[in-house]
Amino acid sequence: MTSGLSSKEAGKIIAARASAAFASIEDAWRRSGVPRAALEKLANADAFHALGLSRRQALWQVRGLRDAPLPLFAAADLREAAREPEVALNPMTEGREVVEDYRHTQLSLRAHPLTFLRPELERRGIVSCRHLERVKDGRKVEVAGIILVRQRPGSTNVTFITIEDETGIANAILWQRRFEAQRRIVMSSAMIGVKGTVQREGGVIHVIADRIEDYTPLLHSIGEMHFPHRPGPGDGVTHPGSPDPRGDWQKRVRDHYHAPFRTGADADPSGRRRGIFIFPQGAFHQKVWRSLVHCVLQAPHEETSGEAWCIAPSSPL
Repeated sequence: MTSGLSSKEAGKIIAARASAAFASIEDAWRRSGVPRAALEKLANADAFHALGLSRRQALWQVRGLRDAPLPLFAAADLREAAREPEVALNPMTEGREVVEDYRHTQLSLRAHPLTFLRPELERRGIVSCRHLERVKDGRKVEVAGIILVRQRPGSTNVTFITIEDETGIANAILWQRRFEAQRRIVMSSAMIGVKGTVQREGGVIHVIADRIEDYTPLLHSIGEMHFPHRPGPGDGVTHPGSPDPRGDWQKRVRDHYHAPFRTGADADPSGRRRGIFIFPQGAFHQKVWRSLVHCVLQAPHEETSGEAWCIAPSSPL
């Protein structure tokens, strides 16, 4: 159940607990003999909640232990621990607790993740899975949830998707043509919205999907961190999709501006008209003439001169 905890380490902890309940994290560590990393995995999974410790408090105490218990210095360690001052740790939000539960155990006994998103989903006109029982056959609807299973029988051209929210589950049918058009979203999203038509056959309700929306970013907002969700083992398609390796393409925006060359007809702020500069062919000649033009333009003009500069060499240097 706890991610990363081996069966051998779990067996040691269970065997040590059989004689008497653990009084503290240090007591569990010394009696079981498991490494500190194993207790850290249990703390991440909120296994020490029965001792009256929150997830962060348990992690704080576990990381204060040494790599291995030393019986010879056990009494000294206990005296040192008794002198350690209490640290007030900020509690996690309820949404963050649910996210951590899913991260380390793939389930949560506190609440379903979509419980925190229901007001936003209702604002967008998205109904719950249980509400489908009251929707008439043939009506257009949108339902959203976490993907549990994707199934595509090899001999058919249809994909079945099962999603779940805090009220129950819903089944969606996606035909081959629509699946190919939205393969990346279907195969890489943790939470989707299904827009389609309700189909009733006896007591079975399906949503014939017309469009699939990716609501994974909305799911990421729970607890203000990444939502670690792994789809079920039924993702058996012939050619599984994946996110586009090129990433999100963005058009480059010009952050600089080059003024166009003056043609001689543009008015000068001083009231004069600037001349037309004609450069000869050849990179060397152009470089020389550009330097000359630069010097000319930087030179001060006489107040009595109203003529325009015009440099048009008839022969190369």
